[in-house]
Amino acid sequence: MKPALPGASADPFFLESSPGQRFCLFHPPAPGPCRGAVLYVHPFADEMNKSRRVAALQARALAAAGFGVLQIDLYGCGDSSGDFSDARWDLWKQDLAAGHQWLSDRLGQPVSLLGLRLGALLALDYACACALPLAGLVLWQPVQNGAIFLKQFLRLLTAGEILSEDKESNKSAAGLSLRDTLIGGQMLEVGGYEIAPELGAAIDRLDAAHLAVTTCPVAWFEVVSALDRPESVAVTKLTARWRDQGVALQMHRAVVTAFWATQEIAEAPDLVAATTQVLLQNSHELSRTWA
Repeated sequence: MKPALPGASADPFFLESSPGQRFCLFHPPAPGPCRGAVLYVHPFADEMNKSRRVAALQARALAAAGFGVLQIDLYGCGDSSGDFSDARWDLWKQDLAAGHQWLSDRLGQPVSLLGLRLGALLALDYACACALPLAGLVLWQPVQNGAIFLKQFLRLLTAGEILSEDKESNKSAAGLSLRDTLIGGQMLEVGGYEIAPELGAAIDRLDAAHLAVTTCPVAWFEVVSALDRPESVAVTKLTARWRDQGVALQMHRAVVTAFWATQEIAEAPDLVAATTQVLLQNSHELSRTWA
């Protein structure tokens, strides 16, 4: 029998975080010096399921490199307590705080956050008011503007899906945009996910331009079809603004399939390797600072 690869196994458990519990997978660091701790922040709705493979591969790679990694299903997601319709942005930030505290207590190391898509925006929002120290922030293809993301997500909803048995309310909803319908107080179901107005309104208000994190280094990974493709104007403006505000920002580009949106399960070995290298470098620099 072949020996198990370092970081290939994970310890499942439920973390208490009111209300209910959060399902977690902890990938312990390989034997030897612990390089640090990483808390993974998953993306929104079905993007979470489609990205599970890459998230698992990244967690295993980091564990093999000496990091302890915690994957947590946020409230109403995956195998955690609650339905998606019960999910709230503030509850998700509380979940990150609980996972952050658990990792810090378990490993005695400052924690880095690794967020994908809307999970990256959530990580930014959490990091801006985080009470515990952060070693770093890694953003995979971060959502930059919550209102634009919400509008794009709601496009998945066909006109027929917003119809209910109440014809009068249907007439009212038909005269509003889907965003206005949601923000106005009507729950919407998109691709099997019921979104509460409170969650929609919280996402709608978020803008990464106002979430400059200056307490730790930030590594942004932009997924592109080719390395020679020019940077988008939106990314250029946002990163320039962050740097003006004092963000220690590292920009990286990765030629990767948009694995969070593909029909087939995809992998992203170059992204995984590059992310591991960035976190190792940050760990070395942090060690020199403490020394």
